[in-house]
Amino acid sequence: MHTLTIAKREIKLGFRNSWTYSFLILLSIFTVAILLLQSGVNSTEGYTDMTGTMMNMTLYLLPLITLLLGSVSIAVEKETGHWELLSTYALSKTSFLWGKWLGLAVILLTMLAFSFGFAGLIAFLFGKSFPLETLIFFWVFSSLLALIYLGVSIAIGAIAKNRWQALIGGIAIWFITIIIWPLLLISILSLLPYSVLYFILEISTFLNPAELVRIFSMMKLGAGSVFGPEYNQWVTWVNGAFGTPIFIGVVSIWIIIMILIGAFLWERRDRRE
Repeated sequence: MHTLTIAKREIKLGFRNSWTYSFLILLSIFTVAILLLQSGVNSTEGYTDMTGTMMNMTLYLLPLITLLLGSVSIAVEKETGHWELLSTYALSKTSFLWGKWLGLAVILLTMLAFSFGFAGLIAFLFGKSFPLETLIFFWVFSSLLALIYLGVSIAIGAIAKNRWQALIGGIAIWFITIIIWPLLLISILSLLPYSVLYFILEISTFLNPAELVRIFSMMKLGAGSVFGPEYNQWVTWVNGAFGTPIFIGVVSIWIIIMILIGAFLWERRDRRE
């Protein structure tokens, strides 16, 4: 009950926040641009160079927006004293964080749905055509990416003492998982024997939410061969009957673990203080 109350409160506050509409405008412009680019490709079924480019562009922008939106939202609650007021109603930190995640999830999914719908309308008005499957694919891809990074952002906000720490933490996670992850992975793999490379590659994929969503999505588009023989087993299970349920389970575990870690560290710090 407390979780749903916090979620409803977050939705009301979120749609009154100027940050929400700033991000909405940015996402809409971005989505219009990439879909107009996509419409110029003759063949849009399956994975193409343009599809890969748009996925990479989404990977750069959306996680950053999500990390900043979620982490700062939690930190502001602490700075303004709203959390102290809410805690007088016997509200646990775990319930509070879950409520924030649910509320922000609704806001983000609404923003993405509006952005892709608006982009589709603009493309139609300009006489650009593209398969509906393309629009749906990118909406699902973006939604999964946003939901899993929202869980990470909630943990960052729970650990941070103020909005500046939340901003720095969000940007740091974005920089590590999006910008320098390939370089870090290559540097580590170069120091390891070949016999353990496959195992390390699998583990590293599950440790980076962006890579997890990207690789799964590309394999669903039939582009599993670009990852080489090390990912042959991935192609088998991703395209199998249980591929999607397993992936959804992994994403859910990521979100649950992040929120529980955030609540645990927040509670532990309060006890020390």
